Amino acid sequence: MLLVPIASFMNRRTYLLTVGGGTILATAGCITDQSDSDPESVVLPEPDDQRAESEDLAYPAYGQQFPAFELPDATSDTVIDTGDLDGVAVVTTFFASCPAECGILLNHLAGVQSETINRGLSEEVRFLAITFDPERDDEQFLRENSERVGADLSAGNWHNLRPEDTGKADEIVSGELGVGYERVEDGRLEDHDFNHFVVTWLVNPDGAVERIYRGEHLDTDRVIDDIESVTEEY
Repeated sequence: MLLVPIASFMNRRTYLLTVGGGTILATAGCITDQSDSDPESVVLPEPDDQRAESEDLAYPAYGQQFPAFELPDATSDTVIDTGDLDGVAVVTTFFASCPAECGILLNHLAGVQSETINRGLSEEVRFLAITFDPERDDEQFLRENSERVGADLSAGNWHNLRPEDTGKADEIVSGELGVGYERVEDGRLEDHDFNHFVVTWLVNPDGAVERIYRGEHLDTDRVIDDIESVTEEY
């Protein structure tokens, strides 16, 4: 279930900020302190659709450094260190049992992956999909999900990152990335479901956030063009 930021999240870590007539999700406590945005660290111009100043958002935003952490890729022998990127990274969070928004998002990202391969950029960009449901998302299930959404694991640049347990998932996804999610037992699934926020980051090789894309319905042409613009400068 897609999370629309609401007051019920105050009992976890979040509260609401109202900026310019719009509601922005912000985080109270336990999020890595993000430095103020630095336009000199990015390639792309300031976005015209970001709803607030970067420092007022719960998650890393334009011009800020993306958090540094290590997570294993459950579908390969790779460990990804986001503090030591060797190219552009497209990063999002998900859970593989998600019956709607996660599959839509990952399918769009798989389309972006395919086009970057067609443009000869596969060695310059990584796709990092971080699950916050490690209880169910084991290697087999993540492989099946990758096939279902059309991600090409054989390309070597799609990584299904799996925290070791739910505590580590919360530490990374809620704490480091500022992405709100809440486990619910009476949702859309027979087993547990999640209410969650959907955001995707474009991070340059120096670790600065170039773009944030909200929601599952990505403008894939825009994302591809943004990736190409950043890679041309590195």
